[in-house]
Amino acid sequence: MSEPFTTWQARFEKLRSNKFFEGVVIAIIVISALVIGAKTYDETTKIERWLLYLDIAVTIFFLIEILIRIAAERSLLDFFKKGWNVFDFLIVTASLIPMDDSEMVLLARLLRIFRVLRLVSMIPELQMLLSALVKSVPRMGYVVLLMFIIFYIYAAIGSFLFHNVDEGLWGNISLAMLTLFQVATFESWATAVLYPAMEVYPYAWIYFLTFIFLNAFIFLNMMIGIVLDVMQKESALLDLDNEEGDVAQMQGLRNDVRDLRAQLDRMEAALAPSHTSSQPPQNDAGGKHFDKPTTD
Repeated sequence: MSEPFTTWQARFEKLRSNKFFEGVVIAIIVISALVIGAKTYDETTKIERWLLYLDIAVTIFFLIEILIRIAAERSLLDFFKKGWNVFDFLIVTASLIPMDDSEMVLLARLLRIFRVLRLVSMIPELQMLLSALVKSVPRMGYVVLLMFIIFYIYAAIGSFLFHNVDEGLWGNISLAMLTLFQVATFESWATAVLYPAMEVYPYAWIYFLTFIFLNAFIFLNMMIGIVLDVMQKESALLDLDNEEGDVAQMQGLRNDVRDLRAQLDRMEAALAPSHTSSQPPQNDAGGKHFDKPTTD
């Protein structure tokens, strides 16, 4: 690697890590989102050309910014090793589709909407939240499966008990499950579902309250607990990467103890041969050495 290339790579890396540069990128992302939102109003037709110029300027800025980030890496492969860098590269390159009157104009507008997601790649805390959400999905799958079983059981019971109350709500198990979903969301469930059922079955409140207790209190709290547990682990990993927080300090202490233990092992290994060779010959209990008697 030549010296000028190394110098320029160091300059681009310093620029990429600059907090002011990161703030400018975040501000441009927000401006891009505002431009997209402004185009949805009819009143902006008078300044549509200026909005087009602003969109072109934002696109050029994003292109320069992604090139700076690529140049800051030691190799092109290092840039594409990170998933967020790949995401940003795809969003930026997709934004190069021209916003003219061609058939691609709708696709271009849709792709420009996703530029707002670049805020996630620019802010580590948002990356942590999104990563925790994605990693929580497999663990929440078992909770969702258990919820489906409870929904199915209660829907079957409800269709048997309340089908004569309202066929539109309890006519079959599919309608009953949709009704129970409305109950679980607390969307006007009392007046539309509970009270008509209680007019025919006064003790119907037991059915609904037990269902709400299981779903709104137990299963919902289980999902919240799973997300919080994963977020705590992701936050610990983020602190460890940034060398901040108690987790990073504990990891540093573990590394220091491991190094000290390795040094002690090396010192013991170095002293062991000399210690063995310096030991005096063994005598008997009286401290005197006797020669072995000989026999004629």
